[in-house]
Amino acid sequence: MSDTLPGHASPNDASSHEAEPIAATRRWLERAVIGLNLCPFAKAVLAKGQVRFVLSDARTPQALLEELASELVLLEQSDPERIDTTLLIHPQVLQDFFDFNDFLDLADGAVAALDLEGEIQVASFHPDYQFAGTGFDEVGNCTNRSPYPTLHLLREASVERAVAAFPDPDVIVERNLETLQKLGFEGWRALLAK
Repeated sequence: MSDTLPGHASPNDASSHEAEPIAATRRWLERAVIGLNLCPFAKAVLAKGQVRFVLSDARTPQALLEELASELVLLEQSDPERIDTTLLIHPQVLQDFFDFNDFLDLADGAVAALDLEGEIQVASFHPDYQFAGTGFDEVGNCTNRSPYPTLHLLREASVERAVAAFPDPDVIVERNLETLQKLGFEGWRALLAK
């Protein structure tokens, strides 16, 4: 059933045998991202089994960069009906948010080096995510807080279709902040508890 490498999960692998980082990320995706409607575009690709969950065993930024490049190529070469998006979960490297944030320049460089600009973009999620100009303890940061550091590889065409189908994408950000403020940190933690 799976054509994945050791340490990786196929897009449809939802078994109880998943590694904890994949299970926790799936739980976050289902309960927070989809459950709170933080991203109105996520539900369809998960329901269709088009999300590839990849658990990286990288322990250095260089190893992660090499794995990211492989995943970018795999996504670009895959049928979108099979894999539309990839979550590259890397619990062993870039635990510090500022190191992770600095790495994003390298991730964008990998996209450019592979001539994938305009085709694939990399979004970022981290347990300590902090938007510029916000305090660490502002609940709005939770929109990008995942259980483990995660690079989200998105097809530009899919993003464009999703945004075109949504009447006013700017409303999403405002609604998300309002939802999280009502929920608070305690509600956020309870939502993601096992």
